[in-house]
Amino acid sequence: MESGSRSMNRLTATIIWPILFLFLIHAAHCFYLPGVSPEDFQKGDLLKVKVNKLTSIKTQLPYSYYSLPFCPPKKIVDSAENLGEVLRGDRIENSPYVFKMREPHMCTVLCRITLDAKTAKQFKEKIDDEYRVNMILDNLPLVVPIRRLDQDSSTVYQLGYHVGLKGQYSGSKEEKYFIHNHLAFTVKYHRDPQTDSARIVGFEVKPYSIKHEYEGKWNEKSRLTTCDPHNKRTVVSSNTPQEVEAKKEIIFTYDVEYQESDVKWASRWDAYLLMNDDQIHWFSIVNSLMIVLFLSGMVAMIMLRTLYRDISRYNELETQEEAQEETGWKLVHGDVFRPPSNSDLLCVYVGTGVQFLGMVLVTMIFAVFGFLSPSNRGGLMTAMLLLWVFMGIFAGYASARLYKMFKGAEWKKLAFRTACMFPGIVFAIFFVLNAIIWGQKSSGAVPFGTMFALVLMWFGISVPLVFLGGYIGFKKPAIEDPVKTNKIPRQIPEQAWYMNPTFSILIGGILPFGAVFIELFFILTSIWLNQFYYIFGFLFLVFIILLITCAEITIVLCYFQLCSEDYLWWWRSYLTSGSSALYLFLYATFYFFTKLEITKLVSGLLYFGYMLIASYAFFVLTGTIGFYACFWFTRLIYSSVKID
Repeated sequence: MESGSRSMNRLTATIIWPILFLFLIHAAHCFYLPGVSPEDFQKGDLLKVKVNKLTSIKTQLPYSYYSLPFCPPKKIVDSAENLGEVLRGDRIENSPYVFKMREPHMCTVLCRITLDAKTAKQFKEKIDDEYRVNMILDNLPLVVPIRRLDQDSSTVYQLGYHVGLKGQYSGSKEEKYFIHNHLAFTVKYHRDPQTDSARIVGFEVKPYSIKHEYEGKWNEKSRLTTCDPHNKRTVVSSNTPQEVEAKKEIIFTYDVEYQESDVKWASRWDAYLLMNDDQIHWFSIVNSLMIVLFLSGMVAMIMLRTLYRDISRYNELETQEEAQEETGWKLVHGDVFRPPSNSDLLCVYVGTGVQFLGMVLVTMIFAVFGFLSPSNRGGLMTAMLLLWVFMGIFAGYASARLYKMFKGAEWKKLAFRTACMFPGIVFAIFFVLNAIIWGQKSSGAVPFGTMFALVLMWFGISVPLVFLGGYIGFKKPAIEDPVKTNKIPRQIPEQAWYMNPTFSILIGGILPFGAVFIELFFILTSIWLNQFYYIFGFLFLVFIILLITCAEITIVLCYFQLCSEDYLWWWRSYLTSGSSALYLFLYATFYFFTKLEITKLVSGLLYFGYMLIASYAFFVLTGTIGFYACFWFTRLIYSSVKID
């Protein structure tokens, strides 16, 4: 009967796991639930073109569109942004552009401005820092199509168009600034032949810099000689560019053309997202799996051969003298469950790690199913914040259970520290960074109202939930140790150099970091180089591999530590896998100097401030995984031996 049950389990595992794996990969490629419902437009319907922030990968400081003297509408109206959009620095506003569905028009004049010294300087600064203008039509971001010069001549898309460019006139060495003042928009649509309605599936632009000319004095009815649809004269190049200098006039114009497309509405984001080859992600998965297989082999060897032999031998010992002659992990059974120093702090960090693990796990699941796709701007950040707040109950529960096992009594004090320590440190760093952004007058600065809302979520929802979890956890019976703890601590023998705590902790962090560093490159690129990150199926697989790697490396090193008769494993188990956060920060530093073009001090401070927060969170997450793996492992092996 038992053999039949085992066969059935093996069969189930053989069938289910490959299916699950294939499902996740399928989700990584194509499973997508749009963030908004489709909107149908009839011919002549007015389309709302909105402007978003100005962004630069050189400064990382976003600014609102109308911080530059672009042509404004009669009344500037802000769109309602969600929490994630505000934290990202999005400032979505209406624009003076008038689009009517499937009604192309050429050389429409927006406005004419004359630059003074101040506005010319503003434009020059933004051109110097390579700022891009971001716009939105029917929830699609504006992109500039760029044809690659490689063998397949494929098209890649750049988010937003540059405010302008720097260049030199032929025969001159003096560098001049030129503004993109003519925009050739292309709106792609998918038409329903039955209803003749259409859905927007693409929003592209080709920016040009042209010094417009006209006859006579300027008035509202003036016709341009450089761009006149009546004479079939359109802008196709920037051969006579518009210079940015004080007292120069700039005329802003635009074209709109409509192209029918075979792309359906549900697939309209594919062109934006499928920019990179998936092979590198497969390499990342294979690389991570090799690490997991190597560690799994070591753990299997320890569990099946070494431990089985040790436990059998220990249980066969007959006399006290024989027991005294034995060495290894059994000798420290009377001290292995002795509460560590700073046990309260360990409970706080373990509880916070459980909260973080719950948040990441649920976020990943939602992302894999497409609910947090890039079309839902700010959705990912909003979801993470809300999940963090509501996962507080698990933080309180986990920390209180561990605290009671350590014979702690002041659970309310512990619950308060769990609720406030990690968020407090992160909030303090975030507040300083926000003050720096505020000083730069950037739209990335979080407004006071949003800051107040964050504090309200923290103390109004998260803190009470942590206390509730702490109350439930503390009411539960204490976790009992599998062996009794001696009253007098055993002396730890002198350790070999490779068992030095600092050395083994630093070694332990290498493999978990190695399992994720390739995927980390794409995440950093999406954050700091203004690109979309969308392959959550791959990311979920890498995350599962990270969990397994953290658990296995900590168990292996914990076993070696106990065999050396060093029973101080509590903190070391947390720090062993948690040290991968150090390598994450070092990699972020390497990425800063090799991939980014940030030169300003303020932008550098922002980068390292945010990466410090990310590394701290990674430390808490991986440390907790390692701790619970060791906690399970030690309880398992010491409950398997007979103690006289």
